[in-house]
Amino acid sequence: MQGVIKSYDPASGDGTVVRDTDLSELDLAANALSGSIFRMLRQGQRVVFDLDTDGRATALRLGSEVDMETPDH
Repeated sequence: MQGVIKSYDPASGDGTVVRDTDLSELDLAANALSGSIFRMLRQGQRVVFDLDTDGRATALRLGSEVDMETPDH
């Protein structure tokens, strides 16, 4: 799945991502950045992610423009 970071608190690790397909807001899982290149997230940052069994965003990673279906300019 793909989306944009809406909020992120580096002290607590709490955050929200807005999913591209339906604009739903999903909480970040506690381990969302585990094994990721990310150490911090910023508002508006585009990410690719999976959902855990509780419906929270996890396994955040960068995606290529192809992954994110970015239109050609």
